[in-house]
Amino acid sequence: MKRIKLLEVRSELGAGTRGASMGIDALRVACLNKGCDYFSRFNSVVVPDLNHVLFDKNHFPFAKYIDSIYTVQKGIANAVEQTLRFGEFPVVLAGDHSNANATIAGIKATYPQKTLGVVWIDAHADIHSPYTTPSGNVHGMPLAAALGVDNLTHQRNVPEPETEFFWRRLQNLGEPGPKMKPEHLVYVVVRDTEEQENAIIDSLGIKNYKLDEFRAKGPRQVSREIYERLRFCDMVYISFDVDSLDSRFSKGTGTPVELGLDVPEAIALCRALLENDRVVCFEMVEINPTLDSENTMAKNAFNILEASTEAIERRLRLDEVVSR
Repeated sequence: MKRIKLLEVRSELGAGTRGASMGIDALRVACLNKGCDYFSRFNSVVVPDLNHVLFDKNHFPFAKYIDSIYTVQKGIANAVEQTLRFGEFPVVLAGDHSNANATIAGIKATYPQKTLGVVWIDAHADIHSPYTTPSGNVHGMPLAAALGVDNLTHQRNVPEPETEFFWRRLQNLGEPGPKMKPEHLVYVVVRDTEEQENAIIDSLGIKNYKLDEFRAKGPRQVSREIYERLRFCDMVYISFDVDSLDSRFSKGTGTPVELGLDVPEAIALCRALLENDRVVCFEMVEINPTLDSENTMAKNAFNILEASTEAIERRLRLDEVVSR
């Protein structure tokens, strides 16, 4: 059977609140407390981070630590590409969501001629750029980098030339140019956005399944509709930010938001999405145990991760049988 490989990315350089670098270890604790062998069943690789630079002065107010983020993301993209080229399925466990740009770049570097679809399960749209960001936190920018958009129509900042230099490097990570098209991006339960993000989402026509629609249709129907939207995509990447969960279940994340998924809904959605044979990568991000009590967020996230991995394994076993 095609193997699953865990890619552990502890970088939290893109986050505004410290602590996401400890999310993977919190998952490991939740696994141990559950008496599960998850982290001993799969090979894993740790991608180097540069979190020590957080003790240094930031020189990029509109894209904080972007020089170090670029260095880290080169390593992530290479790890994802290598994993895929070895015929393994990457499950990426990451600190902050800025790292997703590198995951996408690694997928496209492996399959430059294939069309990529992205399912973004998150409370936030993450489609700011250094020209529009209100915070300067790069975890709000990965989709703008992957899409190659700046949203200059709604520009509010004038980044320094050095910031622009590294921003172009992020946009051209792996294969030069955009890694995906707007019509091949689908949001699920995105609900905390800024004016500049709303404008570009509307202008690009990006679909967002808001909570009311999600609950009216159910996870299986939503999954079917997502894959109908992505029917021209050769491969699909699924990115799960734990703040897609309602804030009642996600205190242990940097930016919890009300009116999100509950844990059973998240499990059902991920299972339904991961049954599709075009999925080539799954990612989970933004667990921050420093904001939590009794490791509740990591317990919930681990249950979602375990169920998602089981769905991937079933799919890979079926693929093996079919290919014989």
